[in-house]
Amino acid sequence: MVLRYLLQSEGTTYSGQMPRYHHMLAFVAVLLAAVAGLSTGSAHAAPPVEISEQSEQILQSMLAADGGSPDAELISRQFLGTPYGANTLVGSATVPEQLVVDLKQVDCFTYADYVEALKRADSRDEFIRSLVDVRYKNGDVTFENRKHFFTDWAASAPAVATDITATVSENALQSMKNLNAKDSGGVYLPGLPVVPRSVGYIPSAAVDAAVVGRLRTGDYLGAYAEDGGLDVTHVGIFVDTPDGPVFRNASSSSADGKVVDSALDDYLQTVPGIVVLRPVV
Repeated sequence: MVLRYLLQSEGTTYSGQMPRYHHMLAFVAVLLAAVAGLSTGSAHAAPPVEISEQSEQILQSMLAADGGSPDAELISRQFLGTPYGANTLVGSATVPEQLVVDLKQVDCFTYADYVEALKRADSRDEFIRSLVDVRYKNGDVTFENRKHFFTDWAASAPAVATDITATVSENALQSMKNLNAKDSGGVYLPGLPVVPRSVGYIPSAAVDAAVVGRLRTGDYLGAYAEDGGLDVTHVGIFVDTPDGPVFRNASSSSADGKVVDSALDDYLQTVPGIVVLRPVV
């Protein structure tokens, strides 16, 4: 699963002061350089966008269809039927991160990335800037600053969403996790640290009509992970349709293999619980 920052000579009247004046100029130049260095910090320049001609066409079509509206249902609906595709992002501890936009295929998390970025954009350039904010901490397009975990959206700056799990159900539980550390040993993502984090979730059996009634179309739902090194195993979008609530998601199952609407009740039977994040936009 982002960092965007006179001396006036008196002529020859004080010619005897000129050497001192030059020292002052040199000092100011050094000071300005230092300030510039502080303002940019250690942020990396964003790499060129990796986007195919087909993805460009899809992006333009989606931007035209939503008309700059932040309507999560409308935007997420445009992806229905999009093929599931794993490992579309490029970057690791040993491979430089690339800013990938691949709208021809999505996994559950890149789907959420693209929907959230489209909500914040009415042009191609705004989409790219928003995608950087959604996908990376402090605008730093690097592997180590990619928001790899679902709850990074609430825990990292800039916040993409607020964790409302505990507020939508009095039956929410808390679990202390060491994200990235596999229960079986080793790590999920080599080169990244282990992150202690308390993760709240609602057991599936406790997701009753009252809980569903507190959800809003556009809320992001994560399937709670029982492994202590993960927060969730899957991500999708809650949509309240005329036919009942659905979990809109990029499904990797052999029966689907694309973005689909799954009846929320049916999906809940397959997972131990849910984490609920509400987008800030």
